[in-house]
Amino acid sequence: MAVLPLRTQFKGPSPRDTSDYDIIDEALTYFKANVFFRNYEIKSEADRTLIYLTLYITECLKKLQKCKSKTEGLKEMHSLAISRFYLPGEAQFPLNAMYTKPANKQEEDTMRAYLQQLRQEMGVRIVEKVFDADTDKPSKWWMCFSKRKFMDKSLSGPGQ
Repeated sequence: MAVLPLRTQFKGPSPRDTSDYDIIDEALTYFKANVFFRNYEIKSEADRTLIYLTLYITECLKKLQKCKSKTEGLKEMHSLAISRFYLPGEAQFPLNAMYTKPANKQEEDTMRAYLQQLRQEMGVRIVEKVFDADTDKPSKWWMCFSKRKFMDKSLSGPGQ
């Protein structure tokens, strides 16, 4: 998985991005189209990051369905971002066939920190996209995608 630059205030291994568009913006922009794919051709390591983010957006939308306000949504996204998650190579990780296992403990720690940083930043940005600034209600045009499964996969276990 590529460690790509991010526009973020969260601490982590990702280099700072000063441009207006990063991988999280790309994942949010193309989510509604990508979520319908059953297969996704991986051409680079950045595609693996995009796949992970697309799956994570789906998890975020599932959690945001229960939220009534932007503030509640931010709290829910923070708790989701810092909750335990699985890395490639662990039995519970849904995409082990597409991702290589970290070679050593240092690489594993870097990957965990990077994914944590991605999850935290994605949580903040998706709440901005999903909740209307005027009404403080979630957009039905985002919420309608909460039941979709990208590539028939989910980061959470069955029944969650």
